[in-house]
Amino acid sequence: MKLQDLTIKEYLEMTASGDPVPGGGSASAFSGAIASALTSMVANLTIGKRGYTSVEGRMLEIIREMEGNIDFFVENIDRDAESYSLVMEAYKMPKESDDEAAVRSEAIQSAMKHASLVPMEVAEKGLGMMDTIIEVVHKGNRNAVTDGMVSIMACRAAIMGALLNVRINISGIKDRAFVAMLTEKCDRIERDATAKERSMLDWVKSNL
Repeated sequence: MKLQDLTIKEYLEMTASGDPVPGGGSASAFSGAIASALTSMVANLTIGKRGYTSVEGRMLEIIREMEGNIDFFVENIDRDAESYSLVMEAYKMPKESDDEAAVRSEAIQSAMKHASLVPMEVAEKGLGMMDTIIEVVHKGNRNAVTDGMVSIMACRAAIMGALLNVRINISGIKDRAFVAMLTEKCDRIERDATAKERSMLDWVKSNL
């Protein structure tokens, strides 16, 4: 059974267990799904309300966008766990002979690269979604402004958690160009996500 098919209670119990998966990477993707759902909720609460007729078309577009984002993040709850499993499988490969050790080392490096790219996709998707969240909070139903703020905070949690997983995974990768590329991306995304959340929080506090 996939993690996404568990009930929330079952997922939390599995996360709380002594098994390494699901872990922080899956939880980060889950946070992204929650952020997407809350964003859609704010848009839905805007449609049909007096004073928001001019933005209804855009709200419908955002709802459709969030449907795709929910699917993406939910799928990544499992993808993160699966990528971790590939790394563990590579470490279990035989290494008695020089040839076996070489094959094992190559498999580990390949698995680590894949395990780094999966959370990077989550972080990039989350950063892109932040602009949509900001838009829906600014244009949407003012009675749902705090829900929108929770959305952007959940989105930043998804991003930061994913980036931490990228950073830990690239620490064991020997391809220095690959590591440099992902490190630069991590730094940029972290900086941008933090600034967007802070700007949104300041705006919300001044408009409550």
